[in-house]
Amino acid sequence: MEQGYRFLVLFLLAMMFSRAMCIRHHKSTNNNNGSSSSPSSSSINGSFCLSWRLGVETNNVLPWPTVPTECLQYVENYMIHGQYEQDLDLIMEQAMSFVSTITLAGDSKDAWILDVDDTCISNLFYYKSKKYGCDPYDPSGFRAWAMKGWCTAIPSVLGMFNKLIDKGFKVIMLTGRDQETLGQVTRDNLHNQGFIGYQRLVMRTAANKGQSAVKYKSEVRKQLEDEGYRIWGNVGDQWSDLQGNSPGNRTFKLPNPMYFVP
Repeated sequence: MEQGYRFLVLFLLAMMFSRAMCIRHHKSTNNNNGSSSSPSSSSINGSFCLSWRLGVETNNVLPWPTVPTECLQYVENYMIHGQYEQDLDLIMEQAMSFVSTITLAGDSKDAWILDVDDTCISNLFYYKSKKYGCDPYDPSGFRAWAMKGWCTAIPSVLGMFNKLIDKGFKVIMLTGRDQETLGQVTRDNLHNQGFIGYQRLVMRTAANKGQSAVKYKSEVRKQLEDEGYRIWGNVGDQWSDLQGNSPGNRTFKLPNPMYFVP
């Protein structure tokens, strides 16, 4: 009887000790892995910024004057740590797959349109100084940057450009830059970065002043078609490069989460 009583007491003590250790372990786990029960602010921001960029690239966030301040680190990481280049490579591969299906007519009227800024040449170094788009757009600051002619070629687009030229396409560079102030420096910058052999560089003149990018570029493309050109492809980093009249047989939107051109 006494032996049975001792066994019962020891059993109860063991159960109480086991319960206490389980509670202690549970509290310790929650403290050490707080992110599992309450997500950290960095993970919340990363999730929001991923969704924000998706909305921007699909043209569902309109308009957006600046990058949200909480997305500065996210946009920086995207632009400089490899994902941006991988996305560009994929899009250019798709464009070249389309090019391979085209048989040129041989009349020098098969055309392809390329935007310039952040399509052919990159302004990433400038936008780094503007917190990757978190700062408001600065027209005079950008003009001063563009006047230096320091924009670097975007490698995947330069590769596609050279293949288009080799195949016989007439490549039209279509930019919103001002002809009077940035004409020569833009030509020099493109040439220095390897964009050699395009058909023409079309820039804004006094006649286009005040027009939206969509209206201005639509009118240029329509004029090209009136001249007999067949626009097979159109590449740009802004939706306004691709929208409107006469967009081309296929359009290819490049990523740009740093700024928005209406």
